[in-house]
Amino acid sequence: MSLREHALSLFRSAVGTVRPAPMLKRAVKLQGGECPQLLVKGQAFPVKQNLYLVGFGKAVLGMAAAAEEILGEHLVRGIISVPLGIQESLQRAGMQDMFLKPHSKIQVIEGARNNLPDPEALKGAVAIQKLAEGLTANDLLLVLISGGGSALLPAPIPPILLEEKEKLTKMLASRGAAIQELNIVRKTLSLLKGGGLARLACPAQVVSLILSDVIGDPLDIIASGPTAASSHSIQDCFQVLTKYNLLHDLPKSVETVLSRSPTRPTALEDYSHVCNIIIGSNTLALDEAKLQAEGLGYAALILSTAICGEVSRVAMLYCLLIQLVCLDFTGLTEGPQSDEVRGNLLQLAAELEIPGLNLAEFLQALRELGTERPVCILAGGETTVQLQGTGKGGRNQELALHVGLGLHRARAMEVSNSSKQCEIIFLSGGTDGQDGPTEAAGAFSSLELVDKALQEGLDVETFLSNNDSYTFFSQFQGGRHLLVTGLTGTNVMDIQVILITATERL
Repeated sequence: MSLREHALSLFRSAVGTVRPAPMLKRAVKLQGGECPQLLVKGQAFPVKQNLYLVGFGKAVLGMAAAAEEILGEHLVRGIISVPLGIQESLQRAGMQDMFLKPHSKIQVIEGARNNLPDPEALKGAVAIQKLAEGLTANDLLLVLISGGGSALLPAPIPPILLEEKEKLTKMLASRGAAIQELNIVRKTLSLLKGGGLARLACPAQVVSLILSDVIGDPLDIIASGPTAASSHSIQDCFQVLTKYNLLHDLPKSVETVLSRSPTRPTALEDYSHVCNIIIGSNTLALDEAKLQAEGLGYAALILSTAICGEVSRVAMLYCLLIQLVCLDFTGLTEGPQSDEVRGNLLQLAAELEIPGLNLAEFLQALRELGTERPVCILAGGETTVQLQGTGKGGRNQELALHVGLGLHRARAMEVSNSSKQCEIIFLSGGTDGQDGPTEAAGAFSSLELVDKALQEGLDVETFLSNNDSYTFFSQFQGGRHLLVTGLTGTNVMDIQVILITATERL
């Protein structure tokens, strides 16, 4: 197998381990007998035809199908809110395992066109709210949560209307509010977010199975935390509204709700009936890819599961790492060139402020790998793209193209020609199978990409300046470097794979 085939295999194995069916089956088991129990990650919950299910998010359809198969006759009823058109898309993709069986006890409501709350999503949220409110102390509520769940669970606290809440959210966004600030306001004004669903379901036992699409897996942020105690108070909401000069420009309904909201976060003991469990995350996906890479003969390391920042800056981080490995392979671990690359790396990592990344420790581990085996560096997270053009693409394709350009520039400035003695493959892909508004999940790039593109009359810098990475990869070598997987039915952010081998090993 080529490096490219290896990279694709590692990406597929990472995504495969966080697909709904295998995830649910690893996390949830039904133990029969006289006193049947639902076993969730080692915790036991008695069941006897008293089990209800709700769910919301992009991956929830497949999660619900797997859950219903496991739960059998103990499931009384369920409701899930999923993105508009997802059933049709999955059917086109031939993903029959994602579908509920005929005569399912689970009702499916599609909504949130373009990932925005709408009347259909509100209808789903209201149905879920009513189900939760009707539960008793003898019932168990299984909650399935994945990325995209926030838009699929809009339930403004009366008398706030959905349109009023969305108008306020758009005003905040237009004034530059960060996603964390938007979430603080959304949760404060919602019946179901910020732990609201768990409170409504009380006194029933609530078990939430969560597929995380957020860096660090914070329970109160994923889908705006419907079953987790909010870490924010009404005062935090007031601070956000004051910061963006909206405190005196609020609808009367919002003022009414804010005036009667509790001033402190709900105490943690109020959630003693809730069990929140992360069953799928970027970390789990990368751990599986590392295992597979080692099986293929690579010395493998995970850089971070929290990669974030603007794509061109993150690309530079990857290019510097690749340069350092190539210098190691050519016996230049020590010396001025290696010291310069290492210094630039540490400075850039400090500027990017990637959560939890100890780069000095990682570089030491990288050095200790030696040069006997090819190297695999894995990473995950979610980068951002600064839009300055009108082209078509996604953050993964743009990242891959930036890495290709960065490697080309680094080789042009090399004194040692170390990169010429290595073969390098870089892959970046979205685990949901869709990178931006394109049919691709991401793209591959390599050291030779820029030169080969120029031979076809394609200038990488021109495409990048127009944010037109998809057009570039579609035209370059007939689209061979696009990563096209189709919808995967899951989502744990993005994954990057770097494979490096000394050319004499080929």
